[in-house]
Amino acid sequence: MPPQGATQGVNAMHPASEPQPKRSRFWASVRDWAKAVTIALVIVLPIRYFIAEPFVVNGASMDPTFATGQFLIVDRLTYDFSKPQRGDVIVFEYPNDPSTYYIKRIIGLPGETISMKDGVPTIVASGTPAITLDQWYIEAKHVSHDTIAPIHLGQTEYFVMGDNRAQSSDSRVWGPLDARFIIGRPIVRLTPPSLFGILPGKYHETQTK
Repeated sequence: MPPQGATQGVNAMHPASEPQPKRSRFWASVRDWAKAVTIALVIVLPIRYFIAEPFVVNGASMDPTFATGQFLIVDRLTYDFSKPQRGDVIVFEYPNDPSTYYIKRIIGLPGETISMKDGVPTIVASGTPAITLDQWYIEAKHVSHDTIAPIHLGQTEYFVMGDNRAQSSDSRVWGPLDARFIIGRPIVRLTPPSLFGILPGKYHETQTK
């Protein structure tokens, strides 16, 4: 005991400077993490749904341009401001099952008439001479020898085919693709690292003969 008459000592520490219980520190950490995750979602989700979307190639229909397992980033924004062009590689919802995504190349544009003889497309647009596409980007082992009667594309329809013509389910099988099913175009190929590139598979026509 302090001597009689001595002033009783007091704790001069501010309560806030007292050591905090471990439980309080834990929940503070949880709140910080929750805040960080919320901010990340606010930033990432709009990008994911309105600007760019990841896509993993599955199947051989675009060999050798794209192969199974390659990881792409799909640009969802460009076609809000400009129309798809012949030669663009696009990712879209399969019209017969919109839960499935396909990747193909645009061959025919809205308003054109397309036919095929021995695997070679011929395109007629109103008021212009017919053109026969030079498909230089297709390897010999991937060529098909299909013949199809003329198909006239509506004002929102595209004719799409895989670069591996011999193993592609495309407009030759299920008909023209309506623009409402188009998601976007591959803007970046991330894997494999050796094939990393911007606008992979780009082929803007239009070579003719």
